[in-house]
Amino acid sequence: MASKPADVTATGGGGVAVVRDNNNNAGGGEAEVYRSELTPLQKHVAFFDRNKDGIIYPSETYQGFRAIGAGVVLSAVGAVFINGGLGPKTIPENTKTGLKLPIYVKNIHKGKHGSDSGVYDANGRFVPEKFEEIFKKHAHTRPDALTDKELKELLQSNREPKDFKGWLGGFTEWKVLYYLCKDKDGFLHKDTVRAVYDGSLFAKMEQDKQSAKKK
Repeated sequence: MASKPADVTATGGGGVAVVRDNNNNAGGGEAEVYRSELTPLQKHVAFFDRNKDGIIYPSETYQGFRAIGAGVVLSAVGAVFINGGLGPKTIPENTKTGLKLPIYVKNIHKGKHGSDSGVYDANGRFVPEKFEEIFKKHAHTRPDALTDKELKELLQSNREPKDFKGWLGGFTEWKVLYYLCKDKDGFLHKDTVRAVYDGSLFAKMEQDKQSAKKK
């Protein structure tokens, strides 16, 4: 597990030092963000916070991808792309991070890109109507799944004019999900997509992968 940068500040008598990371997580343990109810978007990304200190570094994103079955190249590219794209938007004011590309779980809603499905609102909350709309509009072959062609149609319909970063973000997210989670017939199932949005899918994928290794 990758170590995280910390600030060491001396406290009163005896010269005792308290180690604090950049997310107000004193003395180790879970970060403050995990001590209250997470939004669905926070749950979605929290899987990649491997030591639960509230900050996701590229090394952890890489570890998370590997844990759910992604190959080395996809995991490495995904880590750079995701942390590079989302990280800067989530960094608290007056926080210096250098080139470490951290993603702050608490502020992940600030990293939302345009040209998306709208299933997460501006605060990272789940919008059921927008989720159902995906399948009502684009699931032509089966009502509970998407084909590759239907996924392309979804991405096209989500595009906002000249929002090139949003187009790329949406394309990458959906294509990686399809690649990792489609069934043998090429269908991406509705319950799988729902599990992505509620934050439960990645933990289940990791558990399934670990169970398969034991057989």
